[in-house]
Parts: sequence; structure tokens; C-alpha cells
Amino acid sequence: MLPVIQYTGAEGVLDLGWGHPDPTLLPVEAWAESTSEAIRAAGWTALTYGYANGPGPLIEWLTVHIGAIDGRAPSPDELFVTAGASQGLELVSTVLTRPGDVVLVDSPTYHLALRILTDRGVELRAAPTDAQGIDPAATARLVGDLRAAGRRVPMLYTVATFNNPSGASMPVPRRRELVDALDGVTIVEDDTYRELAYDGPAPPSLWSLASAGVVRLGSFAKTIAPGLRLGYLSAEAGFVRRLAGRGYVDSGGCVNHTSAMALAQFATTGRYEAHVSALREAYRLRRDALVGALRAAAPGVEFTVPAGGWFLWLGVPDAAAVARRALERGVGMSTGERFHVDGGGTRHLRVSFSMYGPTDLEEAAHRFGGSLKIGADQVRP
Repeated sequence: MLPVIQYTGAEGVLDLGWGHPDPTLLPVEAWAESTSEAIRAAGWTALTYGYANGPGPLIEWLTVHIGAIDGRAPSPDELFVTAGASQGLELVSTVLTRPGDVVLVDSPTYHLALRILTDRGVELRAAPTDAQGIDPAATARLVGDLRAAGRRVPMLYTVATFNNPSGASMPVPRRRELVDALDGVTIVEDDTYRELAYDGPAPPSLWSLASAGVVRLGSFAKTIAPGLRLGYLSAEAGFVRRLAGRGYVDSGGCVNHTSAMALAQFATTGRYEAHVSALREAYRLRRDALVGALRAAAPGVEFTVPAGGWFLWLGVPDAAAVARRALERGVGMSTGERFHVDGGGTRHLRVSFSMYGPTDLEEAAHRFGGSLKIGADQVRP
């Protein structure tokens, strides 16, 4: 039988290396009801070629919803429905870049975004960072130096809120500095985890703070289900028109029209807000369970408790060696170098608390602790 899903775990292994949702948290019945209702209510219009920017009911809901969860609400002409954040990044980078360009990226950052950007034939450079994230002044100087050397620098990619992999969020003053510092460089902000905030509201997006020059990528992969392949982006109206006018979009209309119509039904009936509220509480409990268990089982391993998202970023002396020992005891982890473009990450592991319940996470932490020789000179980075 041919495979159906992307990931199937190895028997006996609690794999915290994958950022996937727990299947028990996916809203199977609520989504089935919403899909049926949407198709019955809309009839054939739910199954034909859709409006390029996305169906009106979903766009209308998004304008209100984003206004409630972010620093400002977009107008309808600032929104474009995508087949997920990854497809949005693929589409945006296709418009902005050409082979040989330099694209700046946060460091560490989402490893598969690096794959998507590399496919464009660009050179990836890590933006200068400090303890608060990307350093705006140093990044502006780097852009100036690159341009003086004859290089194009059309975009910067960052996960500024609940970063994947580190879980960190850029402080608001730094966000304001960054959007003001870069002239002629489009900031592409991956805002996938905004609604998974556990200790209070997420900070305003870079997009909401900027008058221009920021494209914000949103996704329903984490708040509903990744299999929907649904997301959206918010950007200047002129940029959205460029996306909607591309031949590939013109050829098929909305990139995921039928699912977008079902999502509009899921959202406007109140199912979305109820589901995300429950999801937020479930993930908060999982985060706290893993944090508490790691502190007990591996007290020498350093990390910062994230205020949202799915990940902890563990400091270890030799990530590859520690990950091998952990896997021998039945715990999978992602080594940090895959989240860097500059050779960094050798002293960090990314672990996710999204795919398992509290009991399994506590067991994973216990196994991980058992794989370490506890001692300050051996587990501290």
C-alpha cells in the first residue's frame, strides 16, 4: 500500500524532532460538518474556479479576525489566500528574487524556508543578530556593503514571533527599528504561530507596524490542520495585485478555493475560535509538562520557556552527539545546524511539544535525562 501521510514514527521512539500536530487535536468532525455545510450552501460555486485573491466570505472574515489578533486590520485588497505559508513563501520569493540575488535570513530560522529559498537560486546570508534578534543597524550596513559590491538584496525572511526553532519573539521596540531600517528590502515575516500564544497576546506583527515593505505570511496549518494546505498573506495592495495577476494564479483562480470556502464556514460559525481556544490550552499544558520534566530530568540543560509556538531550544555541548545518545534511549530531536546558514547550531537541539500529550512528554524528558551524564562540564553549552 502506498503512503498516505508524510510522517510515520519509528516504533518505540518518542520523536520530538518533528513539528507536527497531535492527531487527536485535529478537528475531524467539525471540519467535516463545515465542508458539508459550505458546499450545500454555496452549491456549484464552491467547486468551480475561485476568485484569485480568495473567496469573499473568507477574505471578509480575515479582515476582522486579523484586526483582533494583530496590531491592525488589513483591507480586503491587502489579502491573498495561499496554499499554506510555504506556498506563500514560494510565490513571494518568486516575485521578489532572481538567481544570484542575496536573501537575508534570521538565524536560527525555519529550516524548510531555507530549502524553499535555496530553490530560487539565491545566496542566503544570515542577518546580524544579538540577544533581541535581528540587529537593524548592522543589517542595514550589511545591505549597503552588498549593494556597493554590486549585489541585489531584495528580501529578508524572519520568524519574529515565537520563532521556529528558538521560540523567541522580537521585542516591540526592535520591531519598529527593523521596519524603519531597511530601505528597498522587503521583509517577509513568517507569522505562523501568532495564535498559539500561552502567556498573553502575541506582540504586533512587523507588517502591522510598517507603512510599507512587509509581507506577512499566515497559516491555518497549526491552528486547524496542515492537510488543508491553507494560509494567507497580507501585504500592500499593489503587491497583492502582482500575485493575483501571475499566470499560474490566473490559470486556476484561488489556489485552494473549495477548502477556503469550507474554512469560511468553519470560521463564521464560531467553530474556529472555539477550536483554537481549546488548542491553545492543550499546547500550553504540553509546554509546561515538558518544561517541568526537563528541569527535573536534565537540570544542566539550558533553555528559555517560550511564550508561544511549539518549540524549545536546548543548549547542549555537542548537539549531534547528544541527539545520538537520546535516540538510543528512544527520543528523537532535531540538531540545530539545520536552522542556520552560517555553520551555527552545533550546540543546540530543537524539541517540539506539539505531537504528544503530557505523559509522553514527561517520559521523553526522562529518557533524555537518562542519556546525559549529568554534570556542569558535560551538559552546559
